[in-house]
Amino acid sequence: MNTEILYAVHAVGEALQAGRRRFFAVYVSEGRVSRRLEKVVELAASLKVPVQTVNPRLLKSISGTDHHQGVAARVGPYPFARLPDLFSRPRPAGINPLFLLLDNVVDPHNLGALVRTAFCAGVDGIIVPANRSAPPSPAVSKASAGALEHVFLTQVPNLINTIRILKEKGLWIAGMDRAGETSIFDSDLTSPLAIIVGGEEKGIRPLVKKHCDFLVSIPQAGTIDSLNVSVAGAVALYETFRQRESIRKKEPAA
Repeated sequence: MNTEILYAVHAVGEALQAGRRRFFAVYVSEGRVSRRLEKVVELAASLKVPVQTVNPRLLKSISGTDHHQGVAARVGPYPFARLPDLFSRPRPAGINPLFLLLDNVVDPHNLGALVRTAFCAGVDGIIVPANRSAPPSPAVSKASAGALEHVFLTQVPNLINTIRILKEKGLWIAGMDRAGETSIFDSDLTSPLAIIVGGEEKGIRPLVKKHCDFLVSIPQAGTIDSLNVSVAGAVALYETFRQRESIRKKEPAA
């Protein structure tokens, strides 16, 4: 069975809590004591996962990084969701589906940041192309502060075909584009929606852009070319969250 090494306190701890990966061992550095680390060890022990104390040099070798924060774990591969799974997830009453599509996001830190925001903003699923995306690696899990271990993320062979499926399911497709004529703050984001965020430098590919129902932009006061992809995605997701929460709070109690 293929395995990989998760590292850092949040990534290992959240993976243990999520219960979606098979754990083979947790490795803890000698001399590292913190309450957060103790909680990870306690959780692993409660789940009957073997915990080994190793010297710092060996932990660096196991994890392949200096940024392990005193803990690593040998685990099974990331559990991708199937596209149909994204439509069957429960959501609060009155809240429409929301998906995040990533086109050409190849930097693991940007992917991790987007995953973390998507998890916090209540996104139902994240969709990435198999050949034009950073994989959900241990570095992404760390960059997401462990949120990767909880989100439903699926890889698809063709993003265009997936957009067609989403449209058949009744979703609107909004593309983030700095040349979009409509501000994100003037757009209605409360309908069943999929937001597409383009990758570093190039943004959304032209063919993908053609399949969007509308393009939205983020107003800027400064002269810098554009926002970082993870920041732009965060703005879009939280404006969507804000609009939907505003409606939900106005609805009369049952």
